[in-house]
Amino acid sequence: MTKKFPPISGKLPVMMHGADYNPDQWLHDPTIFEEDIRLMKLSGCNVMAVGIFSWTALEPKEGEFAFEWLDKVLDTFADNGIYAWLATPSGARPAWMSEKYPEVLRVEANRVRNLHGMRHNHCYSSPIYREKTAIMNGKLAERYGNHPAVVGWHISNEYSGECHCDYCQQQFRIWLQNKYGTLEKLNFAWWTSFWAHTYTDWKQVESPAPHGEFAVHGHNLDWRRFVTDRTVDFCRHEIESVRGVNPDLPVTTNMHMIDGIDYRKLAAIVNVISWDAYPTWHSRQDDSQLGSTFAFHHDMYRSLKRKPFLLMESVPSATNWQPVSKLKRPGMHKLSSLQAVAHGSDSVQYFQWRKSRGASEKFHGAVVDHIGHEHTRVFQDVAELGRALAGISEIVGASTPSETAILFDWDNRWAVNDAAGPRNAGIHYEETVIAHHRAFWKQGVPVDVIGSEEDFSSYRLIVAPMLYLCTEETGRKLEKFVENGGTLVTTYWSGIVDEHDICHLGGFPGPLRKTLGIWAEEIEGLYDHDVNGVKMTEGNELGLNGSFESHEVCEIVHPEGAEVLGVYTGDFYAGSPALTLNRFGKGRAYHMATRLKDDFLGEFYRKLADDVGLARALNADLPSGVTAQVRTDGASDYVFLMNFSGQEKSVSLDNRVYADLETGETMDGGIALPVNGVRVLKRKS
Repeated sequence: MTKKFPPISGKLPVMMHGADYNPDQWLHDPTIFEEDIRLMKLSGCNVMAVGIFSWTALEPKEGEFAFEWLDKVLDTFADNGIYAWLATPSGARPAWMSEKYPEVLRVEANRVRNLHGMRHNHCYSSPIYREKTAIMNGKLAERYGNHPAVVGWHISNEYSGECHCDYCQQQFRIWLQNKYGTLEKLNFAWWTSFWAHTYTDWKQVESPAPHGEFAVHGHNLDWRRFVTDRTVDFCRHEIESVRGVNPDLPVTTNMHMIDGIDYRKLAAIVNVISWDAYPTWHSRQDDSQLGSTFAFHHDMYRSLKRKPFLLMESVPSATNWQPVSKLKRPGMHKLSSLQAVAHGSDSVQYFQWRKSRGASEKFHGAVVDHIGHEHTRVFQDVAELGRALAGISEIVGASTPSETAILFDWDNRWAVNDAAGPRNAGIHYEETVIAHHRAFWKQGVPVDVIGSEEDFSSYRLIVAPMLYLCTEETGRKLEKFVENGGTLVTTYWSGIVDEHDICHLGGFPGPLRKTLGIWAEEIEGLYDHDVNGVKMTEGNELGLNGSFESHEVCEIVHPEGAEVLGVYTGDFYAGSPALTLNRFGKGRAYHMATRLKDDFLGEFYRKLADDVGLARALNADLPSGVTAQVRTDGASDYVFLMNFSGQEKSVSLDNRVYADLETGETMDGGIALPVNGVRVLKRKS
């Protein structure tokens, strides 16, 4: 496994620190730009994302371009040791374009075309929009592709949404024809014989609509896949329009909405992953639940390429669009920022540098407030972090040594949430996946978040919560993984449908039945007020004792070679298996037939980690609300101790020699972590 990756840009081989910068909003007052340069240097910010929403400033009228202001920005950056992620401005189009070419505007699922406005209100299939983005991007590349201040391309902004216009309907039919070949195969894959939905001509097929077809699950699933492919194709179109001048410039696009498109496909066409994180800190005193949720997301984005990523957007204070805009408490800015670094980020960047004076985000947090100077708490927090990042730049490129993986597939997520199944009131797929991940986070066990199509061979343990959509191929891969000595954990609602979202025949869990050694006969959804429980069997091999409460879903399973480790405590199926273990080949496969809570997951995965021999970031018991994460370059390990508990905590170190990376102080014994405290320690690998 690679231990150390090269820096994302050789021009800036240190921790990147900066923000989205919109100098085009301040062209009326040149003194603002001069002050911004001074403040950037004072805050320790070394990179800015520039031009994200600058199309009108760059092309005020069709065919009339104005680059002089951007020339000055980038030249001044170069003179002052500041760099830029130069954006393509396709995230929002000019009003003149919407007026002259209304086809560039999206059509919603109700088949009504939008008016001009908002972001991401454009059709990825529109020939005009593709032509206009190629012209704009090409001119940017020609002018700035070799500029000394430019470290890479920031392609568009938070790709999201879908269009249902005639162009997209045509492209959807072409996509389906390429996938299925014949209507007979499409009808079988979608099981359209149900409710007489059978198609007899390709032109009858349209995208799902609230006033039309939306009840054929295979249709819904393929539409979401098509939207992903359209989005990726448009992003590829943008990349091709900037790549020719300087192919060595890295390319990224910032990701954000997990429920929109399959980011694994988007990841395949960019050089580096970047994403935008906006936790709602301080909704309660203990932030560890939220901390673990964002740890999962950091791990997921890092795992898209299994190498360092960029935190492209965060907020140094408070947003203005969340339900409650809570200020970050003292210490939280550094803690939450270094959490991203702990999980693999080589940057901390913000939206935004300077607060806008008007429009919808004029109160969104920024490094520079409306007051316009550095004498604010937030600016000082940013400057403190800038100094800390400068002190730990040797971590840049360090990898995360994960022996555990959690399976998280976008099409499985779409299918689970679309299924009319045991709990339409909420089966909580994503929350369940994060709960399993949290059990490792509490122990300081590094985790990758991977897809079913990836290679499993480098892992000792794979966890697959609610693998509802499980293809025959995935079933064979997991069977081979276990047979070769791996440990697999699955849950209820697994192995139910294939890639077309039609049910496996021959008994659930379908392709996993042999590996798990069980037959799942029935599944029951519980009301929110219902509970059941799991009583551990005497002498079970994990050494777990007592009973644990379960909720939401109970699956009735029959062992077919599997050992019973725990049984239900209630209802008519009391005494039947709720937790099983199947020894298969050289490995083992566990199955949880019901949704269990954090207390069980914590004990179960602690025992399993010991049994499998998983390495922890720190060989010590971590107090509640404190986690440890590790990155390594092969010669040195970098251990991040982070306190999300809302209370002062003390952590006992193991017997290895540690040094505080920021101060150089040698550490041994115990470390006191204040509220929202974080320490970065270095040790020999």
